[in-house]
Amino acid sequence: MRLITADMLEDLAVGAAVLGTGGGGDPYIGKLLAQAAIEEFGPVRMLRLEEVADATWVAACGGMGAPTIVIEKTPAGDELDAAFAAYESAAGRRVEAIIAFEAGGMNSMAPILAAARRNVPLLDADGMGRAFPRLEMETFNVYGVDANPLAVADEHGNVVVIKARNSALSEWFARAVTIRMGGQSWVVNYGMDGATARRVSVPGTMSLALGIGATLREARAAHRDPIDDLVAFFATTHYKRAVLMESGKIVDVERFTKDGWAMGSATIVPFDRRRAPVTVTIQNEYLLARTAERMLAIVPDLICILDFDTATPITTERLRYGQRVNLLAVQTPPIMRTEAALAVFGPRCFGLDHDYSPIAGLRRWDE
Repeated sequence: MRLITADMLEDLAVGAAVLGTGGGGDPYIGKLLAQAAIEEFGPVRMLRLEEVADATWVAACGGMGAPTIVIEKTPAGDELDAAFAAYESAAGRRVEAIIAFEAGGMNSMAPILAAARRNVPLLDADGMGRAFPRLEMETFNVYGVDANPLAVADEHGNVVVIKARNSALSEWFARAVTIRMGGQSWVVNYGMDGATARRVSVPGTMSLALGIGATLREARAAHRDPIDDLVAFFATTHYKRAVLMESGKIVDVERFTKDGWAMGSATIVPFDRRRAPVTVTIQNEYLLARTAERMLAIVPDLICILDFDTATPITTERLRYGQRVNLLAVQTPPIMRTEAALAVFGPRCFGLDHDYSPIAGLRRWDE
C-alpha cells in the first residue's frame, strides 16, 4: 500500500497529462479538485492489484465529454457523489475500491477525488493505460467486463442510470446524455471484483504517472535534458520504449467539437526545415502522427506533445499557433496490443484508414 498525499499531486498531474496523449481533461483542474478532497478527507490509500482481495467490489469512474468544455465549466468536486449513489443503487453493491477508467489528464485525478471523499482505496491501475475518447475502449471491456450499469451525473444534480445490452451501447447512450448535460458529465461504471480487476486492468499506471512527473521535475532541477531522462525512464517500465519523433513549431491548429468530442489536427514544422512537416490527428487525444510520405506513430501507441523548453505536456485544448514543441511516441504495454484489444481501440475503430504499426522500428528524429 502507498498513500497519495497532496504534495504528490503535481507529479501525478504532469505524468497523467503525458499518459493522456492530449486528452483526459485538464490535469490542472483535476489536481485542484483532488487536492481539496485530500485536504478535507485525508490521504488516499493506493493498492497494487495484487493487494486487492478477490471479493472486493471495484468500480471505475471519471469524467466524460469534450476536454475543452471543462475549462469553461469548472467542476465543483461533488458531482461524482451522486453518480456513485446511483450506481450502487442500480448494481445492488457497495463500491469498496475505485479504479480509474483511464490514466490520462483529469481522469487520473477524479478517482483520487472520489476515493478521498468515500474513504475507500484506489487501485494502482486503469482500463486504458492512456486516454481514449470512448468508454468501451477499455481493457475492462476487451477482456469481458460489462460497463453496465452506468451512472451519469452533472453539476446540477441530474442523474441518469443506463443499462444497455453491451458496453458500446452504454457509451452511445451516455454520450447523448452528456451532450444534453452541457458536454461534460461524471460517470461510474465497470463494476467487477478484485480477482477480475487483476486480470483485465493495465497495472501500475498511477505509479507510472507519478514516476513520469518526478522524472521531468528532477531533470529540470538538475538542468538535464528532460526528454532524454523521460525516454530512459520509460525503458525501465512495462511500456518499454519512447522515441522523440520531431522537434519544431506549431504552425496550424484546427479544432472543433462534434458529437461530444474535441476533434481537429495540429501541424508541426520541424526546426530543421529540410525535414517534412508532421500532422497530428485529434479526437480528444492525439491519434496519428504522420508526414505526407509516411506514418510515424498511431493509436494505441501514445503520441505526446511536450513544450520544447520545459517538457510540460500540452493537452489538445491548450495547443496554440507558435508553440515550440517536442513530439514523443511511447509504446503501449502488451495487454493493449493483443488482437482482441486492437479490435476495440485499434486505428480502424477511430475511422483511420490504417492498420496498427508499432513504433519498434521508429528512430529518434536527429539520429
